[in-house]
Amino acid sequence: MSVLENKTPPFYRQEDVQQILNLAIARQADQGELSREQLVEIAIELGISTENILQAEEEWMLRQQEQQKRQEFNLYRSIQLKKNFGKFIIINAFLIVINLLSAGQLSWSLYILLFWGMTLGVKVWNNYQLQGEEYEQVFYKWYRKQQITEVANSIYTRVNNWIKSLN
Repeated sequence: MSVLENKTPPFYRQEDVQQILNLAIARQADQGELSREQLVEIAIELGISTENILQAEEEWMLRQQEQQKRQEFNLYRSIQLKKNFGKFIIINAFLIVINLLSAGQLSWSLYILLFWGMTLGVKVWNNYQLQGEEYEQVFYKWYRKQQITEVANSIYTRVNNWIKSLN
């Protein structure tokens, strides 16, 4: 009897089984990719029903899609932040020059610079907060807007194709 056999417990908790299987699958993945058929075969050998593996696969795909949408959303937020920062620089530089030319010193333009800079700072702070309820609300608002845009584009394309087919 080996040392390993003496130390292995006769039963494992569900979390332990998942961790061991994740490690084994990761090692298998180093040897190459697994096909969908191999995935189903492994699941059947583990006593997982085909229905459960298909549901898990569907849930995994939905999670992947959501993760991709979150990446798109974070990129969108970064682009918007860069645009806002560019506007801030251009407009405030213009206002400072006008203030210097008209008054010979910085006076009223500093107030605009400070208040606008403060709001821009809050936007920067919010942009890098990728967790929490506020982030989720903003993400789902953006996501719904994206879905509405996709549906509107789809309807427009169908109507446009229908009109073209009539001509």
